[in-house]
Amino acid sequence: MLKEFTKGIFKKNPIFIIVLGLCPALGVSSKFINAIGMGAGVVFVLLGSNIFVSLLKNFIPEKVRIPAYIVIIASFVTIVEMVMHAYLPSLFESLGVFVPLIVVNCLILGRAEAFANRNSVRASILDALGMGIGFTLSLMLIALFREVLGAGTITIISIGSFDGIIKIPGIYNAPARVFGLSAGALLVMGYLKAFFNWYSSRRKVS
Repeated sequence: MLKEFTKGIFKKNPIFIIVLGLCPALGVSSKFINAIGMGAGVVFVLLGSNIFVSLLKNFIPEKVRIPAYIVIIASFVTIVEMVMHAYLPSLFESLGVFVPLIVVNCLILGRAEAFANRNSVRASILDALGMGIGFTLSLMLIALFREVLGAGTITIISIGSFDGIIKIPGIYNAPARVFGLSAGALLVMGYLKAFFNWYSSRRKVS
């Protein structure tokens, strides 16, 4: 059971290993807080959809399997949208169209089809948590590099008089703004994936 949880964080990391769900990784990772919000939404939807698909796998007819999965996923995405819109309006606006696009995120649909449809509820929960946490950590890592290099800041939750923006001395006044653009997202993700590939190959040799 532990392997089902840890595989999504390390061996089958959604972004850096199996390369799924790249739209939000490239689209919303310009700020650290956006990565946290999107990651939390994906974890919730992934967990809910995996549980329901595993529970209903013997009752869903084969011919309507994929449409049924999409309906289940869309229901949880709607909950995420409504909660964000009501309690985190600024985050909801920052994420924009990428929140409803969780419905067609290939990571979530892929786990429903490849894992939850064939395994127990317990295993599906662990799979969802592992994949969701792995996705969130990867998204946060990309966003951290992009925001620090591209804006010289780290944006977190604002508390009281603190506006939630940490300014990095030496970078804030002269950032490499290309990292805040789409090209910067591709550069950061490419270099990070190259690093993890190199590290993985070194471990196999040793």
